[in-house]
Amino acid sequence: MSDRYELFLTCPKGLEGLLLEEASSLGLEDAREHTSAIRGMADMETAYRLCLWSRLANRVLLVIKRYSVQDAQSLYEGVLEVDWFEHLESDGSLAVEFSGNGSGIDNTHFGALKVKDAIVDKLRLKDGTRPSVDKINPDLRVHLRLDRGEAILSLDLSGHSLHQRGYRLQQGAAPLKENLAAAVLIRAGWPRIAAEGGALADPMCGVGTFLVEAAMIAADVAPNMTREQWGFSKWLGHVPALWKKLHAEAEQRAAAGMAKPPLWIRGYEADPRLIQPARNNIERAGMGDWVKVYQGEVATFEPRPDQNQKGLVICNPPYGERLGDEASLLYLYQNLGERLRQACMGWEAAVFTGAPDLGKRMGIRSHKQYAFWNGALPCKLLLIKVQPEQFVTGERRTPEQREREREQVEADKAPLEPQERQYNKNGNPIKPAPAPVVEQARLSEGGQMFANRLQKNLKQLGKWARREDVQCYRLYDADMPEYSMAVDLYGDWVHVQEYAAPKSIDPEKAKARMFDAIAAIPQALGVDKSKVVVKRRERQSGTKQYQRQATQGQFLEVNEGGVKLLVNLTDYLDTGLFLDHRPLRLRIQKEAAGKRFLNLFCYTATATVHAAKGGARTTTSVDLSKTYLDWARRNLSLNGYSDKNKLEQGDVMAWLAEDRGEYELIFIDPPTFSNSKRMEGIFDIQRDHVQMLDLAMARLAKDGVLYFSNNFRKFELDASLAARYQVEDISESTLDPDFARNPKIHRAWRFTLRG
Repeated sequence: MSDRYELFLTCPKGLEGLLLEEASSLGLEDAREHTSAIRGMADMETAYRLCLWSRLANRVLLVIKRYSVQDAQSLYEGVLEVDWFEHLESDGSLAVEFSGNGSGIDNTHFGALKVKDAIVDKLRLKDGTRPSVDKINPDLRVHLRLDRGEAILSLDLSGHSLHQRGYRLQQGAAPLKENLAAAVLIRAGWPRIAAEGGALADPMCGVGTFLVEAAMIAADVAPNMTREQWGFSKWLGHVPALWKKLHAEAEQRAAAGMAKPPLWIRGYEADPRLIQPARNNIERAGMGDWVKVYQGEVATFEPRPDQNQKGLVICNPPYGERLGDEASLLYLYQNLGERLRQACMGWEAAVFTGAPDLGKRMGIRSHKQYAFWNGALPCKLLLIKVQPEQFVTGERRTPEQREREREQVEADKAPLEPQERQYNKNGNPIKPAPAPVVEQARLSEGGQMFANRLQKNLKQLGKWARREDVQCYRLYDADMPEYSMAVDLYGDWVHVQEYAAPKSIDPEKAKARMFDAIAAIPQALGVDKSKVVVKRRERQSGTKQYQRQATQGQFLEVNEGGVKLLVNLTDYLDTGLFLDHRPLRLRIQKEAAGKRFLNLFCYTATATVHAAKGGARTTTSVDLSKTYLDWARRNLSLNGYSDKNKLEQGDVMAWLAEDRGEYELIFIDPPTFSNSKRMEGIFDIQRDHVQMLDLAMARLAKDGVLYFSNNFRKFELDASLAARYQVEDISESTLDPDFARNPKIHRAWRFTLRG
């Protein structure tokens, strides 16, 4: 065999340039890039060194033959011609990987079978001894790549992919592969920073992949030094003495690197479930003295133990799959930007993201961006210098203004207890350093316009809400068409529903405007970002609007008209309280005294609670959903009502047909459309409202009142109803000021019996 070999090194897409630099520095000659791979020439020592030291490659393939292929037979014959006795024992095991197509071979499984057959036929002995197939831990891995009629036949020296270092047995939901993490660190300049003695912090460290890879780079530890099983371990061409020499050199370098004072490398993770797995991974990698992990939110991480330390902040924030995710992620990125500006002045930062639009929301400009792929997901690496000239902030303050603000911050601080004070060597108290004044990231022009509208609405509606003691109300409802959403206040929480943008609107522009609006809400309303919940509301049919969105189970108690109600802002599209029906609920409370009250399609029975508060003699509430009836039960018991308040589960139409009760006050607020599996047929409000109202009016007492309301914008009340009953359209009187600008939110009628 020759002293020089052609090598192919495969890698994740986008790492080719970095791998070329790395492999060249490790001795690969005449190297050039291919898609997800590089190729070059090297001796066996360099091939081993690449296996041991490459932080970026997936596999190191040693080419043993190139030949042309016309068909399956010529593919087979080309493999058969190789002297496989130089590579594998006849009773050994092998695995074959085949990639590419052409020359009549379009099935990779078929191609791999032909290659395997040729190797087995070559090595089969007269006594029947032949190699076996072992796809997990074979003695020899063979790879054949078929490309435009040329076969490239290789031996895989690496065995399992080189990104599998062996330390990460426990991983989070969406971990970066180790070689991708190493590539991001290299692009971020970590080798330079580490050589200068710099620090590293990851405020969203997950199971610690960035931390371990960074420590291994800083301590000069070969990434694959602890691997025991290699692709060349049982290869007959293996040169053990050469491998042992290289491995011993790597051990010496690691010992020298680990003997140095460890750099300050810290990880912070909000999810407590990931802390121990991260620590376990760090210990398995042998980096427990270099790397520490703590539980903490992004907004609280403190990357420097003293004022003089500098280094790199690196992180891979979650990307988000739904709009609600992206909204919360927007605040995550903003918090990261604020923390960088506040605690990391003079540091460098690297944010690896699959959502670069969110990266722009940190309030700091990136000076360089690199494209990467995380599997099939295109990503960007944003490199940032944390310097004031890179900040995208609000109005610039003069030094005098800054000083006044600092003095105010100091004045607002409570005096330190004697035991908390620090003293100099003369025994005099040391005045604490002034806290830095961190400017908020500047809103975009559109974001500022949206903030102005929110503040204007808050000024107008806030007075009304305080006067009427209204705690939950709609602040904004697509007032500006380009910002198509509803913003509702629930005490000190904000519930945002984005309406689906018209097809004529560019989706990217719609998303950008949504981000502008979400960024503006906390600043405009003075609320904490953690108390802003965002959802997307689309045109829906049936009971889709009632389907569960999440499972946080977090209920918030709010007050309305003297009653307490439970809302859930996170788990469902609707919150459990229809704000537009507030006037109707309060009307029911005023009229319920001494009456038997029936609430059909009761949802969470908020109107029932109001009726009970108003002194209803009895209440009956009917709904098909057990979930909402349980919620209704909690609403009633929260206010001390239980014994006289019946909750009935059932299809309203069927229940009405069977009921023989009589009621002085009835409220019906049906869905537009329902096709629940628990009911017979389909309910359509336009088609079925006459039958429904006739059934309900049959249950109404002689002097009783029925209130009927619905939110179907195209709804037309059947004219025949007015001939049978007294019907009054009361829609206008059932809209409070927060819904006055959207009079089509619902229609409402008052029904009574004639004569």
